Amino acid sequence: MDKNTALWRQYYERVSRQPHHPLTEFAAARHAATCRVAIDCGCGTGSDTAYLSHLGYRVHPFDINPFDINPDAIDLCRHRFGHHPGVEVSLGSFESFDYPRAGLIIANASLYFAEPTSFADTWLRIADALESGGIFAGHFMGPEDDWASASRHTINALARHQVEALFTRFDILRFSERNEPGQTALGKSKHWHTYSVVAVRRG
Repeated sequence: MDKNTALWRQYYERVSRQPHHPLTEFAAARHAATCRVAIDCGCGTGSDTAYLSHLGYRVHPFDINPFDINPDAIDLCRHRFGHHPGVEVSLGSFESFDYPRAGLIIANASLYFAEPTSFADTWLRIADALESGGIFAGHFMGPEDDWASASRHTINALARHQVEALFTRFDILRFSERNEPGQTALGKSKHWHTYSVVAVRRG
């Protein structure tokens, strides 16, 4: 096992013990649209998927083998939700996933890894999948984040005005920016620059 694979495995072991993200709970509490279908983009070990399934959503979680080396996330999700008829786990990327019509789309700490050169098309497909009144909740990475310039992987970093421009067809419920030193899930020091967004799709 190489070092990068080992790091991802440690990461999934750590986050698998965490509860769902507060942003997911905030979005679900404000979801008034009739479509009870949710998409969990970059689902990881499935904490948000489990929460949404418990609320009665039909959930479509998807993730990739991180950088084509580590199938742990999808394997964990398939094992975790193997007997849940309301959860359909898929192996796929932001670019390849076939987005169903949904009332709620979650992308917590995952859009960082969308392919930058095709992100405009990816975002259009995500936005078009939401029904009128549906909610998007997720995170975007800013250019001052350590990973934006020092990651071994391609990072989709956006300036604040670029993130705001994505939501011309939405009403913003929450928009916050984090730009400060912190730690990763594995306890490593890191400067974070991210945006958290919850927004309702207009008709």
